[in-house]
Amino acid sequence: MVLPFRFGVNMMAPTSRASWIEKCRHAENLGYDVIGVPDHLGLPAPFPALMLAADVTTRPRLNTFVLNTPFYNPVLLARDVAGLDQLTDGRIELGLGAGYVQAEFEAAGIPFPSARERIDHLEQTVITLRRLFTDPEYKPQPAQPSGPPLLLAGWGDRMLRLAAERADVIAFTGGGTADSGKITLADVATTAKKTDHVRSLLGTRAEKVEFNLLVQGLAGPNERDALLQWISANLPFDFADAAEDIPTMLVGTPNDMAETLRARREQFGFNYITVLEHNMEKFAPLIEVLHGE
Repeated sequence: MVLPFRFGVNMMAPTSRASWIEKCRHAENLGYDVIGVPDHLGLPAPFPALMLAADVTTRPRLNTFVLNTPFYNPVLLARDVAGLDQLTDGRIELGLGAGYVQAEFEAAGIPFPSARERIDHLEQTVITLRRLFTDPEYKPQPAQPSGPPLLLAGWGDRMLRLAAERADVIAFTGGGTADSGKITLADVATTAKKTDHVRSLLGTRAEKVEFNLLVQGLAGPNERDALLQWISANLPFDFADAAEDIPTMLVGTPNDMAETLRARREQFGFNYITVLEHNMEKFAPLIEVLHGE
């Protein structure tokens, strides 16, 4: 079963209230289905940013993409998520990740857990949220029954297994991460192994769970070399001359890119496409072409 496309944009730039309102409304006018906010120090604070986005838009859903879950106590996080969902009339999608940038933990004065400990904490957080949100006595009650849809993001086998068991949306980070924060982007063959494996884990849930692709870069016909130079630190050396073989990159005309996304949905199952804020305008023509498909 092929799920229809939907499109999100991750807002990355801290700014004034007026500018934030303007760009959230602009994202809605461009046709984006989801406005997301990541959770990194130096970027917008997710909960207040999404609350304001809800106030000034009507159609897009709102997503934490993704919370650095080890920063949060699960019970306190449940209160904030439920409250945000309640006050936005059920427009929230909750995105969670295990965290991977050691410097951010150090800056916050939080001990940096091992990868296993971070995923253990994430799993316990998911269990806690589900338990509280399905309790009819829990307050505040989220607007959406059982709480907001859950997006889990990752690339490692244990993280993807957890996502296959628990998530409504699985966001593939598109490559391996290091504690430094560096992502090494994967090629088509590696991505296919990951998505095929997760699909096998999903079993009967496979037709209901969305696969998300976070696009790292877009390049028009004359911008390919500049894109490769910009993202070269994240490329495996073998693929420095093969931008088209990296699923998190789109190259060509809008029609070329649209055709690429159709092919990637067919091969990998990616129907939910997210771009970074600096590519919001450049990606918009693809929304017009692909919406409804």
